Amino acid sequence: VQLQASGGGLVQPGGSLTLSCVAFGTFFSNNAMAWYRQAQGKQRELVAHISSSYITNYADSVKGRFTISRDNAKKMAYLQMNSLKPEDTAVYYCWSRDYYSSDYWGQGTLVTVSS
Repeated sequence: VQLQASGGGLVQPGGSLTLSCVAFGTFFSNNAMAWYRQAQGKQRELVAHISSSYITNYADSVKGRFTISRDNAKKMAYLQMNSLKPEDTAVYYCWSRDYYSSDYWGQGTLVTVSS
């Protein structure tokens, strides 16, 4: 199973960015998907999670600003990030857990929020 994340970049405070994650080699529709992030010098933290039944959960710090979604036909997950803040700067990782509770990680994509 491979996860490939993309969409990171430099954005100004208040701006928007959409991250994408494509999955290869897995029966995607049964998988839970999530986005984690790790800022420099900090531990990796859960940002948003979406279950196979489309139930979503968000970290308090991103509620109302970020939206996680999935497209099972394309085997993709997305993270729409609005009203970005400098404290959102981090490497964002795509994560997946399959039906057998095996976890998979993407390679990470850097999001920098700065003026």
